[in-house]
Amino acid sequence: MKQSYTFPENFLWGAATSAYQVEGSPLADGAGASIWQRFAHTPGRMHDGDTGDVACDHYRRYRDDIALMGELGLKAYRFSIAWARVLPEGKDRVNAAGLDFYERLVDTLLEHGIEPMATLYHWDLPAALDDRGGWLNPDVASWFADYAQTMFRRLDGRVKLWATLNEPWVVTDGGYLQGALAPGHRNRFEAPIATHNLLRAHGMAVRAYRAAGKHRIGLVVNLEPKYPASQSPEDVAATARADAYMNRQYLDPVLLGRYPAELTEIFGEAWPQRPEEDYLLIREPLDFLGINYYTRNVTRYDPDAWPLRASGVRQRQATYTETGWEVFPQGLTDILIWVKDRFGNPPVYITENGAAFYDPPAVAGERLSDPLRVDYLRRHLCAVADAIKAGCDLRGYFAWSFLDNLEWSLGFSKRFGIVHVDFETQRRTPKASARYYSGVIATNGSKLDNLE
Repeated sequence: MKQSYTFPENFLWGAATSAYQVEGSPLADGAGASIWQRFAHTPGRMHDGDTGDVACDHYRRYRDDIALMGELGLKAYRFSIAWARVLPEGKDRVNAAGLDFYERLVDTLLEHGIEPMATLYHWDLPAALDDRGGWLNPDVASWFADYAQTMFRRLDGRVKLWATLNEPWVVTDGGYLQGALAPGHRNRFEAPIATHNLLRAHGMAVRAYRAAGKHRIGLVVNLEPKYPASQSPEDVAATARADAYMNRQYLDPVLLGRYPAELTEIFGEAWPQRPEEDYLLIREPLDFLGINYYTRNVTRYDPDAWPLRASGVRQRQATYTETGWEVFPQGLTDILIWVKDRFGNPPVYITENGAAFYDPPAVAGERLSDPLRVDYLRRHLCAVADAIKAGCDLRGYFAWSFLDNLEWSLGFSKRFGIVHVDFETQRRTPKASARYYSGVIATNGSKLDNLE
């Protein structure tokens, strides 16, 4: 039976991208190189040797892209700022052309009635700062705060929603522990250092905003609920470690002022002690929390799995995306209720939610059908509605992603967009999921099950 759903009157319906994934022209107009520019041009790092040199050419096509957002009825657009486009060396010298680009982007969004949400850091550290140690150098926190102040001075007021970091867990796990993402390190001792410096940088940027900003600032984390494969003590303990490592490693210090105790067990001698004043900095009050949700993890004890002694269990009779992630909407409701109960129901935006599925080639003049993605969106939006009904303070939802784009080291092999991009011609084609989402927005989510 089809239901009606209730979302808050001013619920913010949007879509999201990030700079290196969509902009292209990474060195144009005086911009500096980032760690992703370097990583992508390192042989063997990227699928098929793909790079972000062109990507979706959003740097030159942003006006047309924003016009398409307006046609679809988007109320908000979450984008990230390429730090090295604004500060080519990462600090001190400002590149006026880079700053001007983001001003034009924001002004064009506002002309179309679209609320900008700006993420200050979505993984593309300036290469010049990486040469100075990057996230391993304690000075990176003040470098980040200075960069943040540059953006606040130029855009605050027109931008009323700021996010400091996107998914710091991925930055450290992928970039410093597993080596699969930029800067490509694999070191158990480096990961905790990078974690702490990311959180110090976040805290310093929030303090800087309190001194100069007039609106709202938050943090974006990726959360993945962990469910034990059985109720055996080993599986339950492994699940707690996995939860501490991915979900609580960043939220607990920011919202509770402490790291999870399990991290000492996970990292052993590589887990350092920190001065108490750092926790006061990291715990600067937030205006909102951004949550990125894609899947869940069913966890079992695995003595050979480093560093958690835990591994995931693939579920039978489940649907999996092209990235191998189980489609599990209930996990979104569960994680939102967990955040409400554990952290006192902070204001939350779903800042990313989406899926990579196979899409057929776009044919001019024909509708592009992506039924699995439509179903994914419908079911996850129903899960959001269930969380709202359970009392969660949810303020908005951003589909990931607006455009098919560079999926990091997977290159252009995985398509997450609600808008198809032909990377040869740069032609944009809204998919059925974009039309479905447009209908959701037009009805403020009240008819999730009644839209084609």
